Amino acid sequence: MAVSNNGDVLMLEAPPPEQPSRPSWSIGAEIIDSLPYIDDDYGDPKVKEEVDRLVEDEMRRSSKKPTDFLKDLPPLPKSNFENHPMLAREYDRVRAGKPPMPLDMSRYGLEAPSINKRNDESAWKQALQKAQRLLQHQVIRLENLDLMSKYGADVWKQHNQGLEAFLSRMQAQAVELNEKIEVVNRERKYHQQNAVYELNALSAQWKELCEKNIEIQAACAKIENHIEEMKGEATERGWNLESKIENGSLLHPVR
Repeated sequence: MAVSNNGDVLMLEAPPPEQPSRPSWSIGAEIIDSLPYIDDDYGDPKVKEEVDRLVEDEMRRSSKKPTDFLKDLPPLPKSNFENHPMLAREYDRVRAGKPPMPLDMSRYGLEAPSINKRNDESAWKQALQKAQRLLQHQVIRLENLDLMSKYGADVWKQHNQGLEAFLSRMQAQAVELNEKIEVVNRERKYHQQNAVYELNALSAQWKELCEKNIEIQAACAKIENHIEEMKGEATERGWNLESKIENGSLLHPVR
């Protein structure tokens, strides 16, 4: 409903359509309703300048920061590391911003006991056990290298084939989704271009009705002013219009 400055009704508008149920986190958000295939007002430099100015004013007045927009979204599910203590420790370390623990390379070195323990039999036994462990580690490395030289190429080929198959599936899925997007965009363009004539006709009719309402309002105001002038003239002449209206003498003059 449009209302003039003096509170008079100029025109009636249809009630707003009922909005579908929306998530709680999106309540209060602006609904974007645009017809990009037929709305060419933004191509006008003056309109673009005005729109950009309004956007800058809104951004300047807004108290929200870029990080605040995520606060309205539902919280993410909490990660449960009950059965993975190592992941839990690593997660806590990353959250605390601490650097990763350096690798302990001391166990890969083989050194003789210190000078003050050169005569200690237990120290030499520990050094010998460490040497045996390192030797066994090197043996296992040699075995792994031998196995890799025999079967590693085929394993990597199978792995690469799996990756290529996965890539092909993802590419096919991307092509399918792009085709669906293209179909949706074409349908939107088709419906908008078919509706542009009806929208323009309705817009012209709406403007015409608004102008008629304004003309009717102006004519009513002119008639009211004329009535007030006639009442003032009748009062100056001493006529009692109210009693005559009640008696019907103005509506049915005597001939």
